Amino acid sequence: MALNLGLLPFLNRVEKAALAAVEAEVEWFCLPAGQMLFREGEPTEAFYLLRSGAMAAFREGALGRPDLIGYIRAGEPVGEMSLLEERPHSASVYALRDSELVRLPKASFEKLTRKHASLLRELTRMMLRRLRGGIRAPGSEPKVFALVSTSPTIDLDYRAGELKAALARLGVSAAVLGEECAGWPAKRFDEAEAEHDMLLLAARLGDHVWARRAMGRADRMWILARADARPSVPLLPDDPSPTAKLKLLDVVLVHHGGDRPVSTPQQWCDAAEAARLFHWRQEHPEDVHRLARTLAGRSVGLVLSGGGARAYAHVGAIRALREAGVPFDFCGGASMGAIIAAGVAMDWDDDEMERRVYDAFVASSPLDDWQLPVVSLARGGKVRERLKKHFGDVEIADMARPYFCVSSNLSTGTPRVHRNGRLRDALRASIAIPGLLPPEVDGDNVLVDGAVFTNFPALQMRAFHRGANAGSDVTRSRGLNPADFVNPPGFFAWALKNGLSDPPPMASLLMRAATAGTLEQHAATRDAVELLVLPETDVDLRQWRRFDDAVAAGYDAAVQSIKALDSETRARLIPLR
Repeated sequence: MALNLGLLPFLNRVEKAALAAVEAEVEWFCLPAGQMLFREGEPTEAFYLLRSGAMAAFREGALGRPDLIGYIRAGEPVGEMSLLEERPHSASVYALRDSELVRLPKASFEKLTRKHASLLRELTRMMLRRLRGGIRAPGSEPKVFALVSTSPTIDLDYRAGELKAALARLGVSAAVLGEECAGWPAKRFDEAEAEHDMLLLAARLGDHVWARRAMGRADRMWILARADARPSVPLLPDDPSPTAKLKLLDVVLVHHGGDRPVSTPQQWCDAAEAARLFHWRQEHPEDVHRLARTLAGRSVGLVLSGGGARAYAHVGAIRALREAGVPFDFCGGASMGAIIAAGVAMDWDDDEMERRVYDAFVASSPLDDWQLPVVSLARGGKVRERLKKHFGDVEIADMARPYFCVSSNLSTGTPRVHRNGRLRDALRASIAIPGLLPPEVDGDNVLVDGAVFTNFPALQMRAFHRGANAGSDVTRSRGLNPADFVNPPGFFAWALKNGLSDPPPMASLLMRAATAGTLEQHAATRDAVELLVLPETDVDLRQWRRFDDAVAAGYDAAVQSIKALDSETRARLIPLR
């Protein structure tokens, strides 16, 4: 069979002699949709070229599930970096559609690249393009989305049209294809994909032929469901498409206003085994723009660090970022940063954020229910009461924006990423400073402050969505007063002088000790944000009353960080609309 490798973009500049040598050595084969080409950690045995179809690469991720690295399109090489570096594969690769590949064994690859400089030169160019694009190179984004409605009462044409219009405002051209395309040959879909930035395949789950075709063609699937309906279990067909099998799907709950829920958002998420859940509320026009930004890879994530009372600075930073037009589509944080990020995810505006944080932490100390320590200085009862007052019984899946927070699992020695369950329980674990507050116990797991292992969870946010990230980090601000630890008085002498409303210096020592181990990780995690706010403040970790000082420091630092943005980064963080 004549392979005609010269038609592949990767090889169209390779000299004819090298091309002929490659064609003589390669093997051609098909890989069915959903099948694995190779697994992360396996030895590299060959170089591959994708002739047709599409593939997806995954790596063990920071969210406790495989992290999608990117898509591989027809004409691109596969596994070349591992081969050149002589190391095991750094990711697992699966066929997303029925795919045709050519395989060049390792020995043949080494022989040909030594003999033909043009082949090695084109490989190097491809690798440099991918490296310049960061973790996810340009062109590796999803382009084909299946919008699959679970109810005939969802106006799918209207919803797809709204998304198409919102994408157009971002400068993204999208085509909506419906059931009239069910009989199209693969080549016609390829042509439509080449003509547009994005394809939206609108299908109803009850239309079995077109729904299966759309799901099988998609890079990612969005399941549109009514918020006032109950999911069937199983939700998807018995023979799921590769997007479902590889968990490349999200749930979009459609709210019409005045819904009477008969199920919870988490039940929809569980039924679909979805990676993420979004809310599309009729009375909130911003929701469609948030969804469009997510489709286009233009979403913005907000990441907030822990830091005791210094984390008040995040409140000021958020105000400045909002004033500059930065939207927050995904939210996450650790410790006190987790609490403030939760307020953003619940749609608190700036005034409500300041009022609630002030009420919970400033008006009176949340840490003055002291006890003779056995596992902690404070009982933690006041913290629980305040979390319940401000967050009630809200589930993480109920929140207006996708959200996570982190705690530290001392039983396993790993971070715990909380993406479901009752919000106040997750927050209580995320702020359980060892020695200051009792740990949270979840079965056999002992959970403490997220800052112990991950005080600035930017890598977790990077795995959560495909857009840019803005972060506020107070970790490196000076959080201890050395004078507190020079000839310190005994407890009773200290209490007689300072009272019992505020915690003693031991609390600052425990807070700082809990986060000290993460300081060296910050160089890597900070690279995962496009805008980094570093408030400078002398507020002590336990100075809960110095709210205004910390908020002002966060606002000023964010204003300066925004001014320093280059035009490209500014465009990523402040999408046109």
